[in-house]
Amino acid sequence: RGSPEAARRLWAMAKPLAGTLAEAYLHARGITDLRGCETLRFHPHCWYRGGDDDLRDQARDAWPALIAAVTALDGAITGVHRTWLDPASAGKAPVSTPRRAMGLLLGSAVRFGRAVDVMIAGEGLETILSLRQVMPSMPAAAALSANHLAALELPAGLRRLYLARDDDPAGHRAVETLADRARAAGVEALTLVPALNDFNEDLRQLGAEVLKNGLCAQLAPDDRPRVRST
Repeated sequence: RGSPEAARRLWAMAKPLAGTLAEAYLHARGITDLRGCETLRFHPHCWYRGGDDDLRDQARDAWPALIAAVTALDGAITGVHRTWLDPASAGKAPVSTPRRAMGLLLGSAVRFGRAVDVMIAGEGLETILSLRQVMPSMPAAAALSANHLAALELPAGLRRLYLARDDDPAGHRAVETLADRARAAGVEALTLVPALNDFNEDLRQLGAEVLKNGLCAQLAPDDRPRVRST
């Protein structure tokens, strides 16, 4: 029923990404370097509760799914995020809501790496994973929605926060809210702006080299060495 306990059980039943449909899904989104992505797993038969008003949701009661662990700052799993997948296409499953989270999400995120003094925060899983294709050593957190990004809990000792902004009104508001919170806590907050609608679209449509160059122009000088050669 969406409790943290149920989320932890689902996480425990899932398996590593390598060689799975979830890995193929991410590769199709241009996300091919999955090192350091221990918070991602795959479940081959994840239950899906559809709505009565959409016939697509009645086709089957389970789909393969990409499972992402949502954690608090101390690493405790408080929830999971599910992206249901279509075995025929390796894309998202043909259902009305192919992405859903469960558990306690407020303040938590899908985290990659341990943030000490610098990190990136953004909404979507694919947004953060796209940035990690060119900045694999930068700790990052995907809050999974605009509202949850605005409420993200920041680690103690953070001195600089990069905010990966989606180009829509909700994304703008979330970034402004979190930036204000960060600055009030003495943290430098810098916004990263995609060339297109989001950073995954930049990666897929423009390529890693353009994404890398665009980011370098927006990073503080001492963080630019984190951007690897593509």
